[in-house]
Formats: sequence, C-alpha cells, structure tokens
Amino acid sequence: MTPADSTPDRLRTRREPPRYRRVSLRRAVRISPHLVRVTLGGAELDGFRADEPAASVRLLLPAPGTDALVMPAWNGNEFLLADGRRPTIRTFTPRHVDLEALELDLDVVIHPDGAASAWAERAETGASAAVSGPGRGYPVDEGAPAFLLVGDESAIPAITQLLEALPSATPVQVHIEVASPDARIDLPHHPEATIVWSDLPAGGASGDTLVEAVRRADLVPGSQVWAAGEAAAMQRIRRHLFEERCLDRSQATVRGYWKHGRREGS
Repeated sequence: MTPADSTPDRLRTRREPPRYRRVSLRRAVRISPHLVRVTLGGAELDGFRADEPAASVRLLLPAPGTDALVMPAWNGNEFLLADGRRPTIRTFTPRHVDLEALELDLDVVIHPDGAASAWAERAETGASAAVSGPGRGYPVDEGAPAFLLVGDESAIPAITQLLEALPSATPVQVHIEVASPDARIDLPHHPEATIVWSDLPAGGASGDTLVEAVRRADLVPGSQVWAAGEAAAMQRIRRHLFEERCLDRSQATVRGYWKHGRREGS
C-alpha cells in the first residue's frame, strides 16, 4: 500500500475551490509606482462576501497574448484547461467588496514579467477575468494582548485590512519590507500601531528584514503574530517562532504568498 503522505500531488483529491465568477475590469488606479488597484465588477459578484481580513481570492486571466477568457475545469487536484494546460491564475487579497455596486478591488504589485501585473497595467476597461473565493481569512483574537504584523509588498493589502480590523486599544507592531522607498503608501490609522518600513538591501534576499524583525520583536505572553511574504523567508519565520521561541501554533499565522521563480501575486 502506498503511504498517504507519499501520494504524488497530481493523484491527490482536494476540495474544489469556490466556483469562478465572471467579471470585467471597470477601472485601474495607480496607488503607488509599484501598486495598481484594479476594480472588477459584474452581476456574478452578487452574494460574494469576504468578511474576514486577509482573506484570498483566485484571479483567472486570459492566457498571455490573448484577450479571450477560457474557463478551466477542476480535475480533483487543480484547475486545467481542456488541452491540459494550466490557466493563468494568481492569488490576491480582496481589498474591498461593494455589494451594492457589485465591485471587487484587488491591489496588484507591479514588477517585470508578472502576468497579473502586465494585465493590470495594459488591460482596457471591459477586459474579461474571473474570480474564485474567498479563501480563508484571519479570525481576529479580540482578547490578544498585542499583535505583530510583518510582510513584504505582496502583503500590504492584507496588512491594511488587519490595521482596520484589530482592536483599537491593542498594541500592534508592523514591519513591512519594500524594494524601494517609493513603494511605501499611507496605511490606515491605528492609535496603538508602530509601523516600520524597511528597504530591501541591495543583494539581499527577499524577506531578510522580516526575519530579523521577528527575531528582534519583544513578544509579550499571548501575543499574536501574522506574517506573509516570500515562501522561503516565511519558512525561516516559522522555524524561529515554533522551534526557537516555542510559540503555540495558535499564536501565529505565517503564509507564503509567493516564491522565487513562481510569483503568485504578479
């Protein structure tokens, strides 16, 4: 018998994600030189909700070089096109949902060679897309004595939502790593938040400043940690929190949003 944990990913059966809802691009607004907010809309967003902060949606785009949106099918493990190819799918934080206007805002990080960033910069009003979700969000522990939020540019939308959702009287440490100073944006005011922006040093690995921030953080007993960014850096943060600091697993949410060579939010 083949052990369950050795079954190849392509043979595993996974729960099918929420259905794809067809949408179109209504507008795109530059938030910073590195961030574009795209607003998607359409009748199929009726009933779409993202009630928890830092949730996720899958954005389905036309294949590069085309404008036609082809809907994939779930094969028990992943979405595939009829010819067996993988569709162009990226994952984002649902920044804002307007149920009356049937609109969804996604903030897209702009960088070279990203399928979603190229679409966000070049697509015209009415361009076709589809969204699936929402995925799991972050259930806020209202009784936590303090919070630590760390992330890179891909995590800015989620951190923005968390600052809006965390209890206003609870201390919050925030550390954000950006590629350059002009990637910094205004964040929501939280009366007890201390926000530190760090520029990625030349030649440094993505997430180095985040790992160091977590290592140096003064975490009072019971503190809650939320971290997201490059997958290898997040793994280093997991090891530090769970193996070196021996935090309970319930105290930390650490998510790899992208990895070198396979940028999800791009």
